[in-house]
Amino acid sequence: MESKYFNRYQSLCKSLANLQLSRGADIDAPFVLPATVQNFNLTFDLSWKVLKELVTQEFGMTDFASGSPRECLKAAFSVGLIDDDKWMDMLKVRNTLAHDYDGQVALRYYDSIIGDYYILFETMVRGIEKYYKA
Repeated sequence: MESKYFNRYQSLCKSLANLQLSRGADIDAPFVLPATVQNFNLTFDLSWKVLKELVTQEFGMTDFASGSPRECLKAAFSVGLIDDDKWMDMLKVRNTLAHDYDGQVALRYYDSIIGDYYILFETMVRGIEKYYKA
């Protein structure tokens, strides 16, 4: 893969490592909830963009709306890069969090973010790392 795409993959790995810090953090600490949301959003955005690159570069698929996270996730699912429909739930949560002005939505989804969604990210990264090894 070209270095631009490798750099995006490395950024994804760093973002996931930052999200992992939220798993053992005290949710009552003033910075934990906002940092978790920020890391979740960044990790999600990097994930679908890395998946988009793999779908187009490695699988030759170009017949989807490449600027749409939903379409990229569907394409990634169709080629087996992801295998859980919870990715669509994550997209909905990410979109909902954009309108969370008092932290109540983040609080409602915190356990899913550091639990199920983190595991989905981690599984996806392990599954695609072979494309980024020399």
